[in-house]
Amino acid sequence: MFIYKKVHFVFILIIYKKEKVVSKFLSPKEEAHLMMKLFPSWTECYKIINHHFDVLQSRNQMMLTLSTLTLTITGFSGPKIASDNFLSRIFLVLGLLTVLSSTIIILLSTLKIRWLTQDGIEEPIDILISLIARRNRRTKLFHIQLITLMSGLSLYVGGVIIYLLIGHF
Repeated sequence: MFIYKKVHFVFILIIYKKEKVVSKFLSPKEEAHLMMKLFPSWTECYKIINHHFDVLQSRNQMMLTLSTLTLTITGFSGPKIASDNFLSRIFLVLGLLTVLSSTIIILLSTLKIRWLTQDGIEEPIDILISLIARRNRRTKLFHIQLITLMSGLSLYVGGVIIYLLIGHF
């Protein structure tokens, strides 16, 4: 628990200006140097960054599960909803395409495996900078995936709601 509290402040440098708090995201190099000051052991820094990758992995797994459930449920109820209402059909198709694109982004980006030794970096600080940069890229991709999945699920549910409210027309 103590490490988590310290790590929370690694990401954002707080600057006080005239009673206002301004936050600035650190560059990978700045973050690596700050981590090495807070945790002099390279092993501790690596464990912290490794935990960040674990969090991203578990959240991506959750999103992949949601995508799979959406696609599976559609196999059972989708044909009935799509055949009864044109507007519902459009929403379901758009929702499914968006959910599918989110799934493809997950599979092709953040779930890619890249081993630490493939980078050919020897200095611990340079390895840490590389890992932080990779984590930041994967975090940005995670946000894109999340927005895409939420949009797809919203369209999909919108199609179901239209079907329930309007039915045949």
